[in-house]
Amino acid sequence: MPADASPIDVRSAVEAAMPRAKAELAELVRFTSVHDPRQFPFEECVGAARWVQRAFGDAGIPDVQLIETVDGSLAVVGSRPAPAGAPTVLLYSHYDVQPPGDRNVWGSDPFELTERDGRWYGRGSADCKGNVIMHLLALRALGESLDVGIRIVCEGSEEMGTGGLEALVDQRPELFAADVVVIADTGNAKVGLPTVTTTLRGIANVVVHVETLAGEVHSGMYGGPAPDALAALVQVLSTLRNEQGDTVVDGLDAAQTWDGVAYEADQFRSDAGVLDGVDLAGSGTVADAVWARPALTILGIDCPPVVGSAAAISPRASARLNLPVPPGMDPQRAQDALVAHLQARTPWNARVTVEREAIGSPFRARTDGLGYSALSEALEEAFGHPMGTAGQGGSIPLCNALAQAVPDAEIVLMGVEEPRCRIHAPNESVDPTEIEKMAVAEALFLQRLAESDG
Repeated sequence: MPADASPIDVRSAVEAAMPRAKAELAELVRFTSVHDPRQFPFEECVGAARWVQRAFGDAGIPDVQLIETVDGSLAVVGSRPAPAGAPTVLLYSHYDVQPPGDRNVWGSDPFELTERDGRWYGRGSADCKGNVIMHLLALRALGESLDVGIRIVCEGSEEMGTGGLEALVDQRPELFAADVVVIADTGNAKVGLPTVTTTLRGIANVVVHVETLAGEVHSGMYGGPAPDALAALVQVLSTLRNEQGDTVVDGLDAAQTWDGVAYEADQFRSDAGVLDGVDLAGSGTVADAVWARPALTILGIDCPPVVGSAAAISPRASARLNLPVPPGMDPQRAQDALVAHLQARTPWNARVTVEREAIGSPFRARTDGLGYSALSEALEEAFGHPMGTAGQGGSIPLCNALAQAVPDAEIVLMGVEEPRCRIHAPNESVDPTEIEKMAVAEALFLQRLAESDG
């Protein structure tokens, strides 16, 4: 290790750079970079991409370019060659954000970074612009003492799931060639507890349509024997969970368990905003339910609204269903099972059709390589606690795309997005101590990886 890059110097460098980090995060949050021109100007995404391009150039990545992907988004891609014999690390993040939703629910302007109670609030402050800043802090802390190759990739359409970057991986895999890939789009199990994500659930969504009548009929004149499509839909949906709240799709094993860090029930209640007196659904532990098992959620129902509804029997009704699929479960088989369940359980021989949405495969990271070992040591030194492992309920399609394109690379998932961040929700925020410690950990990780290679 070079004399000017000791762990204490990394820590000091990151700490000294935190005021700049806050100012830069404020600049980046100010871009309303939602990749949906129906809602926000595309120029905002372009501005954010150019900001990220300049920032990584300033952080010592000499070759940073903007590449338009098939969905129209701009990927920020850069590289710094590895010294002879040294490994290369790809650092991933994304600059696009979720729409803010109802701004009246926010305690401050969602696109102005605002400090309250020690946290920094703003859309994207954690997901994922806070992780962009984490990468910048780590690279600047190491400076010229960086002894590994670096590739940076910052995506512009991750939140919309339109597949631009996955297509680029397929078209130009050489841009992503690395020994270790750091996906900075997850976070610790709680503030101050270093955690890497080792599994991601896949997805097997469907839309179910139920039809029973040629058209609406008067509920007073025909109610009873006339088959109510909405009632039929409600009945079949009720068969997808048992009395305890466990998902029970015919043909799917929903009894897997999680062997990583625990997710305490009280913490989950607080994180999810469960109302006082309302029980959690399902048997087993919270970690089992959110990281190791399928979990059926009804995302939406098409039916007459309460306001303006008439005394009429519904002839048709529809619902969109979300089925996350854990590692070890085939998403195609899971979707097939869900379709078969809906067709078999719909009552009264009602006409049922099921639209299949695109499936997404689950992901399990390797945990037996030099990269994982170096990261474990770095996180423990940065936080003063041993590293734990967690899963994530959502999917990151890029992980599977990279696993296919660079099959020999280790893929690790980490970041600043602990549960209190409330990503995708109003009043998203980030704890600046997480940005600081995660940046220290990333810098120490890059040092250790260089040492482990020789």
